Amino acid sequence: MSENNLNTLFKNLNADFNTEEPNLGHQNRFLEKLNSQNTKKEIPNKSSKSLRRLWRPLTGIAASIALLITVFIGIQNDSTPKGLASISPEMATTQDFFTNTITSELEKLNSEESPEFQNLIVDALFQIKILEENYKELTVDLKESGDDKRVIYAMISNFQNRIDLLQNVVEQIDNLKQQKPEQNENSSTL
Repeated sequence: MSENNLNTLFKNLNADFNTEEPNLGHQNRFLEKLNSQNTKKEIPNKSSKSLRRLWRPLTGIAASIALLITVFIGIQNDSTPKGLASISPEMATTQDFFTNTITSELEKLNSEESPEFQNLIVDALFQIKILEENYKELTVDLKESGDDKRVIYAMISNFQNRIDLLQNVVEQIDNLKQQKPEQNENSSTL
């Protein structure tokens, strides 16, 4: 709006303005009410300010803890060693094959649990655990070496060693089972 328009607007609205004077002492009463409201509000303000002062450091601490947990989880996820599956789809298939074969051999071994074969089974499981720990070290080496073929071959060899070990133990148990009936037949004929 231009200045002329504003002037004409005020001239036209001049009759509508409240031009009456307030009662005597109005200003003093207003100031007293204002001062009394300020003193009443100061007490709650102090407690709310103290609460705000209390919460500010706590929210900072909570945010810091949340940040640390996030960083820790990120580091843990990043430091997890990668296996053969992370190299290529073919290696993922290879790892799945070896894992499934090892699982089936372990199931065969666990189905043969009896007191006479217990020592053989415990020893085999101990050897498997050692090979698994070696595999974990190889996964760390694989990550550090940048998919070095020698490490990949060592990982595949580790899988094959585990399978061979389990198959040998199952064969030994089968042989011991076959020898046991033969010994019983020989002892009954004597």
